[in-house]
Amino acid sequence: MLSEVIATRYVTPLREGGSLPGIVEADDLGTYVMKFIGAGQGRKTLVAEVICGRLAQRLGLRVPELVQIQLDPVIGLGEPDQEVQELLKASGGLNLGMDYLPGSIGFDPLAYQVDPVEAGRVVWFDALINNVDRSWRNPNMLVWHGDLWLIDHGATMIWHHNWPTAATAAAKPYNASDHVLAPVGPRVAEAAAELAPLVTEELLTEVAADVPDEWLAGEPGFDSSDAVRRAYVEALLPRAATIHERISMDAPVKAPQGPPGWLTDHLTEWPHPTRKKSDSR
Repeated sequence: MLSEVIATRYVTPLREGGSLPGIVEADDLGTYVMKFIGAGQGRKTLVAEVICGRLAQRLGLRVPELVQIQLDPVIGLGEPDQEVQELLKASGGLNLGMDYLPGSIGFDPLAYQVDPVEAGRVVWFDALINNVDRSWRNPNMLVWHGDLWLIDHGATMIWHHNWPTAATAAAKPYNASDHVLAPVGPRVAEAAAELAPLVTEELLTEVAADVPDEWLAGEPGFDSSDAVRRAYVEALLPRAATIHERISMDAPVKAPQGPPGWLTDHLTEWPHPTRKKSDSR
């Protein structure tokens, strides 16, 4: 079960995300990136964040720690942005928080080298959860203290938006041609051999149990929150066993080719050729 904290101060919105997450401080003295139940994407985004984030952690991938955050909308009364105020008013109650990683930077494939083994583990995991939001245009990864961290899993497991077709959708292949780590040469087969045996029914059941009941209650076609949790297990379990056989990276990857020479050539030598050696320090 995720630990629960109470938001004590709304700090600032993060406008990079479409759901307008915000940075908040909590009563445990922690600082969190908060995803709101009242955002346009709805509660299923938070469910996906919990299931995928907790699963990644259990598989040894780096994901910021997740917590449940109780929000009293009154803390946003001083926020001048009306859009943010409306979001806070619509999000009273239980929301989701991710540990804020101070000083982290967005992943840039031109600046940070990823080992093919680690790349294979990330690509395999994204294939498992059908993550359509890890392209070079929007990597949804951070570099913190020299390590790669995965964030923003709200756009995964698209089958849970239409449960009657979940079995068919979860059986589909995964095209990784546009994945930000595709150019690295990810060792997907090695990753599958390591990680697939870990994705057991017991593990998935434990991960699904971390989703609060109120985010699952009233799901059409299910008579209980536990029945919805079971549906996630039944979708992911068979996919874990075979998805590595259906990952394709055949199409050309339209990734940046590197900074232009006029920007980098002068960095190859010091003192700079245009300066006199006597000017260098």
